[in-house]
Amino acid sequence: MVSGLVLSQSVSIPSWLPHIHSQATVAQSTERRCRRWLENPAIDPGSVYGPLITRALREWGSSTLTLALDTSVLFGRFCLIRIAVLYRGRAVPLVSRVLEHASAQVGTEQLLPILAEAKGLLDFLGLHDVRLLADRGFCDTALMGWLRFCGWHFRIRIKSSLILAAPDGQRVCTIGKIKLAARETRCFHNVTITGHHFGPVHVALGRPWDGPEQWQVVSDEPTSLGTFAEYGERFQIEEGFLDDKSGLFGLESSKLRDAVSLERLVLVISVATLLLVSEGLQIVQQGVRRAIDPHWKRALSYLKLGLRGIHFALSRGLVVLSQLTLQRGANPAPPGRRKKSQPSPVDALEVGWVLRFRSLS
Repeated sequence: MVSGLVLSQSVSIPSWLPHIHSQATVAQSTERRCRRWLENPAIDPGSVYGPLITRALREWGSSTLTLALDTSVLFGRFCLIRIAVLYRGRAVPLVSRVLEHASAQVGTEQLLPILAEAKGLLDFLGLHDVRLLADRGFCDTALMGWLRFCGWHFRIRIKSSLILAAPDGQRVCTIGKIKLAARETRCFHNVTITGHHFGPVHVALGRPWDGPEQWQVVSDEPTSLGTFAEYGERFQIEEGFLDDKSGLFGLESSKLRDAVSLERLVLVISVATLLLVSEGLQIVQQGVRRAIDPHWKRALSYLKLGLRGIHFALSRGLVVLSQLTLQRGANPAPPGRRKKSQPSPVDALEVGWVLRFRSLS
């Protein structure tokens, strides 16, 4: 099924059939077999995907592993919850879950079993230096407390209504009442947040340019201008959801309408993503990128390079997917700069900021 998904670039099972090898003599039998697999309650996606992602990360070593947590609504009825490894511009799924839930907002009690599964995989590998990034929909002190208990670091965007207070509990103001000038940032160290006085934590507030929106990030580690860049890596998971949907695999064109079948389809997509990113990495490391990428400097993601590389190899009878790995270390071929009509908020943080630190202790 993974080969059918990759080569057809579609979640439509009939599109997979020309690419699936089986003992069936008619296409209908192969299609029925795929549908039964997706509906089979005995198939646990975690048991299938866990060994693959842990194998890919087995040589990660002691470097910080950055994760992103996010959700995406499917068909207005289901919520896809994903924890992904942020790797050289792409979000490789670590754990995914599909719930029958019509909103992207989920409670911490629904998130904790998924986070615990992710922690189990990383503990098995001995990976404990972990940083989790999440949007303001996950701004919950119970979640932060769980992350602190696990020894994970975090960068989470916070809401303007959150109460900022000194360590002794003396209320200062709500986050939204702190008004910044354009290109100004303020860092508050050793403070507490919310009426429950959760802390000590560290807060960074920034305003990229003239406009109503401010960047507001809470961290378990002292904040600085670089905190915004660290948080900005979170947007890679949104690119991953785009690949799942309209960008590559067309998840939203699926006819499946039950959570368990959708979760197994997401499993197939996750395996395909992991394999393609690994293949793209090997293409770059072997120095053959320009055989499939017409750009002078790398302009395609490792995912797209892997996809092109597989088509290129199969059309010439070459070996593909010889190794499964997400190697740590510096990116050997960072992408070239693309022209932009205006800088992104993260890019705007790099130059000309007025930086102020303030401690409320």
